[in-house]
Amino acid sequence: MRILVLIVGVLAALLGGLWLLQGLGLVRIAPILCVADCAPLEGPSAPWAIAGFVLLGLGLFAIIRSLRRRPGA
Repeated sequence: MRILVLIVGVLAALLGGLWLLQGLGLVRIAPILCVADCAPLEGPSAPWAIAGFVLLGLGLFAIIRSLRRRPGA
């Protein structure tokens, strides 16, 4: 179970970091697969930066929690 939490935490932290950088306008990536009318994110976007910060924080929390040793274990 700890390995699964670690993997999910790493993926969440990486995705959250990407969203944060995109939301701050530091990284620009064109859409790869569009199903509908897709447009690249132009300039900074506060909602993406906030979502990225939250997901990055949750991912880091999961990583730290999965790596922490339990007392008596």
